[in-house]
Amino acid sequence: VSLHKPEIKLESLKEDIKDFLKASGWEKKLQNAVYSELNVFPSPCHPAAPPEHMKEPLAYMRKAQGSWEKRILKSLNSMCTELSIPLAQKRPVSEQKELLNKWNEMGTDEPDLSLFRPVYAPKDFLEVLMNLRNPNYENGEHASFRNHLGLIQVPLKVKDIPELKEDFSELGLNIGQLGIDDSAQVPPEFFENEHVRVGQKVLAEQDSAAAQQYVRQGCPTALRADLWALILNISNQPEDILYYEQLKSNVIQHDLLVDSLIYKDVKLTASNDDYYFVFEDYLYQVLLCFSRDTSVLEHFTYSSATPPKSYIRGKLGMEEYAVFYPPNGVIPFHGFSMYVAPLCFLYHEPSKLYQIFREMYVRFFFRLHSISSHPSGIVSLCLLFETLLQTHLPQLFYHLREIGAQPLRISFKWMVRAFSGYLATDQLLLLWDRILGYNSLEILAVLAAAVFAFRAVNLMEVTSLAAAEAVLADLSTLKVMPLLQIFLFATVT
Repeated sequence: VSLHKPEIKLESLKEDIKDFLKASGWEKKLQNAVYSELNVFPSPCHPAAPPEHMKEPLAYMRKAQGSWEKRILKSLNSMCTELSIPLAQKRPVSEQKELLNKWNEMGTDEPDLSLFRPVYAPKDFLEVLMNLRNPNYENGEHASFRNHLGLIQVPLKVKDIPELKEDFSELGLNIGQLGIDDSAQVPPEFFENEHVRVGQKVLAEQDSAAAQQYVRQGCPTALRADLWALILNISNQPEDILYYEQLKSNVIQHDLLVDSLIYKDVKLTASNDDYYFVFEDYLYQVLLCFSRDTSVLEHFTYSSATPPKSYIRGKLGMEEYAVFYPPNGVIPFHGFSMYVAPLCFLYHEPSKLYQIFREMYVRFFFRLHSISSHPSGIVSLCLLFETLLQTHLPQLFYHLREIGAQPLRISFKWMVRAFSGYLATDQLLLLWDRILGYNSLEILAVLAAAVFAFRAVNLMEVTSLAAAEAVLADLSTLKVMPLLQIFLFATVT
């Protein structure tokens, strides 16, 4: 329409379009959309690299991920057979009506789930990671790697403390942080008031990149929901709300076997958690919709994982009768619902909560349960954790190893869940601020090592794995930011 106006001249068209984008606010929206893509998608591979390199450049990692997926599917299929329940079926109309009526209080439902078991738990996954080997290293004695005494035996490059200090420089001891109560340099209330003022300005500007930089020093509680949405480029437009409603109607119409796995997981984890049990209904809504969301399949272009396929009865192996199952390609495991639970504190509108979770999943959380060589992938995090401990707390590391209490056996579950359900919620949100701020999960490994450093004196006295686990059983009193700062910036390197 604007182009037909007489004052628009062809020779100044480029400038006019720029001015129009600025004035209409579209310039910011486009910038944020581009920034969001850059944050999510990997940098381009070498032009000659085969397409699977986009997913994972190391062949042995791809192979390990493939055989792990077969194991998960086998577990799912045997459950189907044992319980003689189909993977998916249409709900009878009466059941559809009933589900629609109690959509907001699904937690009151007590279906008998005694026969369902989680497809796998984090400790099963750890066993697989411990057996990973790079076939090229098997015969050659590779000196520098042979002295890695942890459970992870693959030679990936992980950062040392000087590199981590540089990467996480905004966590430095002389920089104001939310989550540090007694910073000597800046009185906390002065820093907080100023930080809130800057945060409001960042929100007014609606600039994703600025918001991402800002949250590296922590988010004020009142601004967190809006800042995270800005970083993740989520605006909850009418079409987004409509999309969520369509997912909901898919849940109402079809019953999937994974629904029972989701119910069971919420009952086993969040429902028993002092912080999260109140959000039980939200968790069902979000996770049931998530399992139906085919847009989640897009993340498999840069994930080492491949979505599982199911064949229509009697058509096994015939590709034209194959469908992804579940429709989003993600089979939930024990603890999966804890990725959503903390977000319920921030977002009370189901469609917005849903979008934030989906974006957090396709950016970050999928890396915590797939086998890859990515620096934020769980294999690298385990190796980073073990290397930090072995380098900076060698006596503790050797002691625990000698008594059969390999530290990773204790910390693995924290990292797989991004510490959700282990830290107090206010501390967890401060940690997740930094995950978003640095667009990296490496901080999980650093925090896991910092927890061991903090409890080192007690751990040096234990004589068994059970005793070590008892020392680290309760992390709910820990303060995340001082732990990270002391470990990174006060450790002698």
